[in-house]
Amino acid sequence: MAEISKRKRIWGWWFFDWASQPYHTLLVTFIFGPFFAVVATDYFLSTGLDKEAAKASAQTLWAWNMGAAGLIIGIGAPIMGALADTRGRRRPWIMGFSIMYVVGAFMLWFIALDGSNLYWMLLSFSLGFIGAEYALIFINSQLPELGTEEEVGEISGSGFAFGYFGGLLSLIIVLVFFAEMGGGKTIIGLPPAFGLLDGEQMEGTRATGPITALWYAVFIIPYFRWVHEPLVEKARGTVSEALQTLKHTIVKLKDRSSLLYFLISSMLYRDALNGLYAFGGIYAHLVLDWTVPQIGIFGIIGAASSVFFSWIGGKLDKRYGPKPVIIGAIWVLIGVAFVIINMSRESLFGMPLAEGSNLPDIIMMISGALFGGMGGILQAASRTLMVRHTDPATPTESFGLYGLSGRATAFIAPILIGIATTLTGSARLGVSPVILLFLLGLILLRWVNAKGDKETWADASS
Repeated sequence: MAEISKRKRIWGWWFFDWASQPYHTLLVTFIFGPFFAVVATDYFLSTGLDKEAAKASAQTLWAWNMGAAGLIIGIGAPIMGALADTRGRRRPWIMGFSIMYVVGAFMLWFIALDGSNLYWMLLSFSLGFIGAEYALIFINSQLPELGTEEEVGEISGSGFAFGYFGGLLSLIIVLVFFAEMGGGKTIIGLPPAFGLLDGEQMEGTRATGPITALWYAVFIIPYFRWVHEPLVEKARGTVSEALQTLKHTIVKLKDRSSLLYFLISSMLYRDALNGLYAFGGIYAHLVLDWTVPQIGIFGIIGAASSVFFSWIGGKLDKRYGPKPVIIGAIWVLIGVAFVIINMSRESLFGMPLAEGSNLPDIIMMISGALFGGMGGILQAASRTLMVRHTDPATPTESFGLYGLSGRATAFIAPILIGIATTLTGSARLGVSPVILLFLLGLILLRWVNAKGDKETWADASS
């Protein structure tokens, strides 16, 4: 077999981001999430709730489901990372989680418009979402092998940019050819899938699940063709041995204060970011009464911004290092979140707006661009800073801990949003806990070494 070049291996690694991003773009944020909110709201209206209570119940249901999925991911991530390092293989794990991704996404086709199988659809959504997040842990652990410390920041940023471009392209395809707008037609007036799907039954929107599954199945192929693991001679480790390895790794954290603070900090600010992603489209529908075309345009702007800013962020990371890039992105996200929480269709920071004012729409579109752009920068730079804290002897285990820090409390933001929504009865005020999470994460970054903690590896390993 001809040797695969470093350049092709990097492109293969990037293709995972391209293949997997539509789950987040199409299903979590811009198409299925808001569609689920519509179906769930109508269902709760049919039970006798008033409009605002039905909207709040729909957001609460989505919040608790995202929280439960995050809890499962957080518990399992470090265990599987340790197990993969013990056995020396990652590709079989990625293949298994890829199957979960495809099956979970495909099953969303079967959502019933009357809301009679809401919980089954949430279960299917969670299956694919968990598969995507678990696979990402193993993909991230390969980053240190793709380049030098000076190169991985740009590689990471470019990977996110490439992935977001894939998400943008998939969103445009779905909006133009599949998702129904007014009158059962797409955003450019076509019948869904050129009339092959029934717009009255929302088959174009429901097809987003199978489209996401097919997209992943096709575009993951370059990854499996070009990213080959080095042959590592390791005994076939057991779950018990993996757990012992994980326990030893966690105990070692007391001697690696910079890594410990980074894991806790990223746990909080990435949880806040995921909360914004999970509720962005739903917020726009429930608070501003946006239609599907508006949410689609919002998604295109956010995804396009993610492509551009992720690429720029990679350049800034290479020049200044990841820590200052992370801090800057968090401050922008805090500011934007504060604005939209204090905005409704009728007022801005308590000041009444003229009836029919489009100022909230303009602000929300700008916010979408900043959420997408800063979110891309934040994720890419965080991945680079984790590389600077990664023990090369156990990269998957290290990124398992990173996955744990990103998902162990991934239930907190959705649950806090669910609680705040329930207590206030407002979908708008319900999103406010993300600001607190961003601030706590920012404070803890103060004790994170911008250059990592390589000097402690040997001591902590002894």
